[in-house]
Amino acid sequence: MITGKDLKQWKVPEGKVYGVILSFINDIELHKKQLKSLVKDIVKSPENYIHDEDWGEVAKLLLPPVNPMKELNKVGCPLEIFGEDLIEEGALDQINVASKLPPSLKAACMPDGHQGYGLPIGGVLATDNVVIPYAVGVDIGCRMHMTITDIPFHEVKGQRDRIKNILIDNTKFGVGEGGAPNKDHPILDDDRFGINYEISNLRDKAIDQIGSSGSGNHFVNIGYVVCSEKGIDVPYLTILSHSGSRGLGAAIASMFTDVATKTCKLPKEAKHLAWLPLDSAAGQDYWDAMNLAGDYAKANHEVLHERLVKGLKAKSQEVIQNHHNFAWKEDVELDDGTIREAIVHRKGATPAGKGVVGIIPGSMTAPSYIVSGLGSSKSINSSSHGAGRVMSRKKAHESITKSYMQNDLESADVVLVGGDLDECDAAYKDIDEVMERQTDLVKVIGKFTPWLVRMATKDESNWRKKG
Repeated sequence: MITGKDLKQWKVPEGKVYGVILSFINDIELHKKQLKSLVKDIVKSPENYIHDEDWGEVAKLLLPPVNPMKELNKVGCPLEIFGEDLIEEGALDQINVASKLPPSLKAACMPDGHQGYGLPIGGVLATDNVVIPYAVGVDIGCRMHMTITDIPFHEVKGQRDRIKNILIDNTKFGVGEGGAPNKDHPILDDDRFGINYEISNLRDKAIDQIGSSGSGNHFVNIGYVVCSEKGIDVPYLTILSHSGSRGLGAAIASMFTDVATKTCKLPKEAKHLAWLPLDSAAGQDYWDAMNLAGDYAKANHEVLHERLVKGLKAKSQEVIQNHHNFAWKEDVELDDGTIREAIVHRKGATPAGKGVVGIIPGSMTAPSYIVSGLGSSKSINSSSHGAGRVMSRKKAHESITKSYMQNDLESADVVLVGGDLDECDAAYKDIDEVMERQTDLVKVIGKFTPWLVRMATKDESNWRKKG
């Protein structure tokens, strides 16, 4: 039997929490030594357990008092807007609010910018030793991954049905979906799954979902690439995918956003921009968990592409990848010319340091571009991460017809598997207009043309159906 004396020895602060723990702890089927370790971890980092079904109430009692309201600065940090004529007012308001956070050092908004939660999609924010979970985003480490195969496109151009079946057989899509054909990957045994009790419980989901894709704008496309700077002067069959850290990243984002908003109280217009100091236990745990999710997203693509390359009986001649929805420790040049380390958040923005190669995708029928970064200090070494939405999903369903989407696909010679009206080309900005607004940020060095597009079906995208 666990008693109050045990709790005292385990350094549980005396008070109401004793009664709450003792009301259920003796019914938990764990060895006393395991309970001791678990309770001590909750006392050390209660913020990591506030969503736990058993320990949530205990964790909330152990949390320190919420800090008083933090005021925004009257004047924002230096802010650059690229392609302002393409960016909706709500997104501009959001990046302006973010620039006024006390730890903000420098901010930028890319031409694909549109409204999100906290930082807009396309927002870049450099901060002083703090990380903002919602400035990273929910799909942590979401990334582009391209495999250019050794198969000349002209050799398979007449085999679209065969390749379509390979694409369907080797992909799995949907909200909360698992069960993708997977294999062992070192990331699944990563020590960071032991950051806390809740994250350790996500490992089974990570195992189940590796090699699968989510819904929304996540895709696996097969098309062809020409990229002379990589020595690819004729079109080669190419796999291009866009997805992230699946349920693992979403759970980590929710967990630590809740912690941040409880410990960093901000005015209403900035409430989603609550931060965690990196020199705090919660901040360091989030940083480690974010990097775990990012590495998991990378592994997810590796498993998927290896499976598809094998299915196509091909070999890889070039792999290009980059990610967004992440935070990096980088040296940033401030407006006074000084250079200092900062935490650079890129929410739906692509790293574009000098010579950094990346991918900026269009919509389902539009091309995607391989780019080389120009290292612009004004954009904090960043560029857009895609075309960017021009209408909400709801508006797309109200405004776009199935016949319009079908005509769009046929005119572009694209076959779609899955997908829905909210991902139609008309729901997005013109990728070429977006690229024109960032010629100072990236140089185009190659082009991917879609041929087969695989996305989640309407049912696979239905959150309510998936519970």
